[in-house]
Formats: sequence, C-alpha cells, structure tokens
Amino acid sequence: MRVMTMNLWGTRGDWARRRNVLRQGIRELAPDLVTFQEVIRNSSYDQAADLLGPGYHLAHSAAREPDGQGIVIGSRWPLGDIREADLNVTPRTEGFACTTLAAGVRAPEPVGPLLLVNHFPSWRLDMEYERELQAVAVARLIDEVLDGQDRHVVLAGDLDAAPEAASVRFLTGRRSLHETSVCYRDAWERVHPGEPGVTYTPENPLMADGDWPFGRIDYVLVRCGLHGGPTLAIRDCRRVFTRPVDGVQASDHYGVVADLGPE
Repeated sequence: MRVMTMNLWGTRGDWARRRNVLRQGIRELAPDLVTFQEVIRNSSYDQAADLLGPGYHLAHSAAREPDGQGIVIGSRWPLGDIREADLNVTPRTEGFACTTLAAGVRAPEPVGPLLLVNHFPSWRLDMEYERELQAVAVARLIDEVLDGQDRHVVLAGDLDAAPEAASVRFLTGRRSLHETSVCYRDAWERVHPGEPGVTYTPENPLMADGDWPFGRIDYVLVRCGLHGGPTLAIRDCRRVFTRPVDGVQASDHYGVVADLGPE
C-alpha cells in the first residue's frame, strides 16, 4: 500500500507546466492513498481531481482560504466516515485555514480498514505553541473516531515543524503534552535513520523563504500498537518531486511517499 503526501502550493507560479509535471509524476508513483495540502477547490476547479484523475474517492476539507485552498484526502478504496478537526485553538490561528481531515478507508485485506489523517497545522515560525495544541486536538479526534477499535492509523501531512519540535515529538512518542501522549512511527526515520530528508529547502527554486529554519516538515506517520512498533510495516520511504523536469519544479515542497504493508 503506497501513501503519498504533498503540499501542492496551490496554483501559484507557472501552474500549467507544474500541473503537467505533477500529473505525470503521480501516475508513475500510483499511490493508493493521498493527502494533499494547499490544494484548490472552488466553483470552477477541483485541483485534486484534476491531478489524480478517475479512480480515487476524495474527501475535501470545509476549512478553506478565499481562493478555495484547503486540504484533501484521496483513496483508491471507498471512504467511510469523515471528520474534520477545528484547529483554531487560539486567536492567533485566525486568518489561515489550518485544519485536519480524518477519513475511514475501506482498504481490502490483508491491510483491512484503516483511518487516514491529513494534518495541516498553523505554519508561522512563532506558532509552535499552537501546533502543540493542534497536535493534541488531532490525537483526541483520532481516539474519538476509533472509539476503542483496533484499526491502523496513518497520519500524513505538512506538519510545519521539524522532528525536534515539541508538536512532532509528541506525535512520535517522545514527550507528552497537556496530560496525554501517543506514539506514531516516522516512516522517513524508520527507513533513513540519521538522514536529514528535508522537504522544504532553498535548494528548491520555488521556495520563497531562503532562511527558513525547519527543513523536514512533511511526514508519513504510522500509529504504533501495544507491542512491536507500528501496526503496519514500513517497507520504504522516499522523497518525490525533488528535481525539476524540463526545468519545471513541481512545488515549493518536496513530496513524501511511503510503502506500507501488513506485519
């Protein structure tokens, strides 16, 4: 089962050429599950449907920017219940469509039903406090959705924070926040221990923030069980859309793809 996450940067820049690079690359990657951030949906255009083509079930966020920018979940398999978390946790989060989608996925055996979560918290450098609150809100939403059920959970998205940030350390089981704790396995860390794996970098010509201090901010995480680590085996993880194609960079972020399977 292949999971892909990517911040699409909306339709900024030379969208016509970026679109061609993304469409071709996605077809070659053939992901089963997708989480997109900064994806446009309005009365005239559905960017996710355009890029993925037929054969995917889509869940769109209600939280959107004025131009229709939000997040989306895509799945080759039918979706079940869909929930969206309210990430407006302080007055400072107003003015940006930070949000999280959680969708049940009716994946076939041997994987079986799972919960796919697209997390897109506040982006500003000075808002790690809000990202901590938002990470806790997502963890509680997941617990509410599962309601004690033993299901795989895959959380993927642009977390806008480096691995050493408290919000990410909370998700990966390295610290508690606000009287709760969880543990997810970071697919990149599992496959490439000690490697930086940056996804937002000035090496990308579309990146506008040359001295942005957080480099690896896009993740695929798998929830851990009581014993033996993640409930799905992480077989591979890599960055995608890292190089220009015919001089065209796909987005200001690199994407992340993880191949998961039953233990």
